[in-house]
Amino acid sequence: MATKTVRVHDKMQKGYAYALTEPAGKNFDTRFKPDLIPKQMLALGVFGGVYMRDCVKEFPKDWFTKAKFQKEGVYAPDAKRNFFGVNASQPLSVWRKKGWIYKDDPRGWFQWYCRYYMGRRSSDDDRQIKRWVAMRRHIAQIKNNCRAGDSDCHTKQRQAVLHWAYDSRKM
Repeated sequence: MATKTVRVHDKMQKGYAYALTEPAGKNFDTRFKPDLIPKQMLALGVFGGVYMRDCVKEFPKDWFTKAKFQKEGVYAPDAKRNFFGVNASQPLSVWRKKGWIYKDDPRGWFQWYCRYYMGRRSSDDDRQIKRWVAMRRHIAQIKNNCRAGDSDCHTKQRQAVLHWAYDSRKM
C-alpha cells in the first residue's frame, strides 16, 4: 500500500499531518477487535452529537451522512442525541487532567480510533488499545446485572461502552 499523508486543519488542530500506512479497517492489533466502526458509532449517536463535527474533511464523507449531530452552532452535548438517551461523557477538561489525551489526538480516544481505523499507526496505539481492553469490565457489569436484551438496564454504562466501540445492544 502506498503511504498517504493526511493534513489536518480543524478547530483543535492546525498544521498536523499523519501518514496512513495500513488499509482502512484492516491490519488491527490482534488485541483490538471493536464491534463497531466509527461510521456506525456516529449514526447510532455518541458524545451528545457535538464530537468531531468540524472533522468532516479528514474522514470519509459517508461517515457523517447519518451522524446524529447537534445543529451547527450548538456546542453543548445533548443526551437525546446519544443512542441510549443519557449522558455518559466527561468534559474534555477532565480527560486532560487525568492524562488521557495524547498530543496528536486532542479529542481523545475516539479521534485516535478514527485515525487508527483509517490506517494511521502511532506511538500511542498500545496505550489506547489497553484502555479499550480495560472497558471490558463495564461489559461484565452489564452482563452480570441486566437481563439479555434489556436495553433499559444500566443505560449510562451501555452508552459509555458504545463510546468505546463495544455494541451493548447485543448484550
